[in-house]
Amino acid sequence: MVDARGFWGYFLPLDVTMSTSMMFELFEWAVAPRVGGDPGMAYLGIQGDVWDAHKDMALASLGALVAMALAMAVNLALQRDFAREFRDSLRVKHAEPLGEAKIRRLRRGED
Repeated sequence: MVDARGFWGYFLPLDVTMSTSMMFELFEWAVAPRVGGDPGMAYLGIQGDVWDAHKDMALASLGALVAMALAMAVNLALQRDFAREFRDSLRVKHAEPLGEAKIRRLRRGED
């Protein structure tokens, strides 16, 4: 399980929602030509709207944004240290570039 805090606890669910919506629309797009003809168009369900996939993805994103904003408002009202945690999640942890050697040492647990 990922322990996402602050900004990342809100961004990652939004990102997953948006990418899942996009993957489903691509899946629909790939299946329709294989089904072919009227059944393929009926499967897509676009009913003459060339922007149907875009609208579906936009509404999924909007729903995730609304849920994210509501959760953020509740947490801001109820958690005393919410603003600090949110701000700290955006702070750069290592200001200097790590480099390959430093990353290898960190992975081995030497630093």
